[in-house]
Amino acid sequence: MAKKRKTKRQTPSVPVSLLSFHFNYCQTFMMTRLLLLLLFYCCLLSFPFHHGPVIAEAFTGTYGINYGRIADNIPPPESVVTLLKAAKIKNVKIYDSDHSVLTAFKDSGLELTIAIPNENVKDISASETRAMDWLKENVQPFLPNTKIRGITVGNEILGGGDQGLSEALLGAIKNVYNSLKTLQLEDQILVTSPHSQAVFGNSYPPSSCTFSENVMVYMKPILEFFSSIGSPFYVNVYPFIAYKSDPEHIDVNYALFKSNPGIYDAKTNLHYDNMFEAQVDAAYAALEAAGYSDMEVVVSETGWASAGDASEAGASVENARTYNFNLKKRLFKRKGTPLRPKKVLKAYIFALFNENLKWGPSSEKHYGLFNADGSISYNIGFTGLRPSSAGSSFLSFKDIGAEGRSMAYVKTLVSCIALLSAVFLTT
Repeated sequence: MAKKRKTKRQTPSVPVSLLSFHFNYCQTFMMTRLLLLLLFYCCLLSFPFHHGPVIAEAFTGTYGINYGRIADNIPPPESVVTLLKAAKIKNVKIYDSDHSVLTAFKDSGLELTIAIPNENVKDISASETRAMDWLKENVQPFLPNTKIRGITVGNEILGGGDQGLSEALLGAIKNVYNSLKTLQLEDQILVTSPHSQAVFGNSYPPSSCTFSENVMVYMKPILEFFSSIGSPFYVNVYPFIAYKSDPEHIDVNYALFKSNPGIYDAKTNLHYDNMFEAQVDAAYAALEAAGYSDMEVVVSETGWASAGDASEAGASVENARTYNFNLKKRLFKRKGTPLRPKKVLKAYIFALFNENLKWGPSSEKHYGLFNADGSISYNIGFTGLRPSSAGSSFLSFKDIGAEGRSMAYVKTLVSCIALLSAVFLTT
């Protein structure tokens, strides 16, 4: 029988136009996927990442404010929360642990540093049990809804002349920290203690600054403990106070961040065009001389009075507006100081309100960025609870900055979008 002849299967022909369409479709599809992937990575790059476990800090960003309440005419805490959120101020420091404030801050997202006042330091220093009782009354019941991020133990105790308080400070700090550790809160709540410029023996030029001898006996063990637990050095910095004490020899422009010749520090070969940074670097120099060059300096108070006694040179609305506006711009740049360029400078401004019951010179009553009724004292870019007649020149978004957000992320995203647009236009 003859074998059937195998016939070769014919492959149907495909029109060239269809092949071309298929190729172009695949090319477009792959290009689209590539572009979408590129856009995805650009978006990722436009946001900051944290490496390793995230530990809560007392300070988010660079700008905070002191919420003093020595007054009988300021808004209630609930209205203050509204004001702070409208002004986009997230970091807030108070001088006690008032429960009405802690309750008002519940679920607000605002980060709060509370305080153990000077009059309670000796009691807290007496035993760890006293510190634990204080935490169980003033901290633990409000967590986690109220974001308590820090506790300051006392305020400007060292250098104040009260030997008993100075001797009790370290014990109080240790008892608070150890009690937080027992409650497993030591990684969530920072412990520190603010100091005044009185702890320094000399601060000019900045590199010559050291702690005064009578303070060092108390300061050294405190710094040693803070170094072991990672706490920063809190210092109150007031160019206004320095200027009003010697207006004949201090250039007011140097104190206000305005154009001026500045000063030159021959030891470090650094130039300073404003007193604020010079005072911060003086604190860094003192820490370095004491053996703690790695410790961070945080400004726990700084501000300028908008009014004062006749003897208080420089106290005026215009100077207060200039100082606080320029300081805000400076902090939003997220830069370090000449001596510590890699340590981003952070500061709590003094103060939220003018406080009519404060004692001392008239300037003490006039540090507020806001008036008692919640309106702005002068315009540095914040919004008050009610309209204000406080006059000043218009402040643009460019002047103010991105309200605490780093513009680097925005620039990255804009660059990516521009790149994608260029790719699309050339394909």
